[in-house]
Amino acid sequence: MKTAVSLPDPVFHAAESLAHRLGMSRSQLFREALEAYIASHDDEHIREALDDVYSTEPSGLASALAQLQSASLSDEEW
Repeated sequence: MKTAVSLPDPVFHAAESLAHRLGMSRSQLFREALEAYIASHDDEHIREALDDVYSTEPSGLASALAQLQSASLSDEEW
């Protein structure tokens, strides 16, 4: 799909220069840069979803499990 995007001149010239140095087209540079930007924000969605879950669910250790963990430790001093 083709689209038009307005860029400040310095950004356009820097992108043009980088694309030339990397041996790729400007379109490929913009596509890869946008894909990387989108991917970098995917984690935010996951973190927000986890925050929602953990804000409504208790996060403490069940007392029975805490007792089992404690019993599994040796009596040695650390």
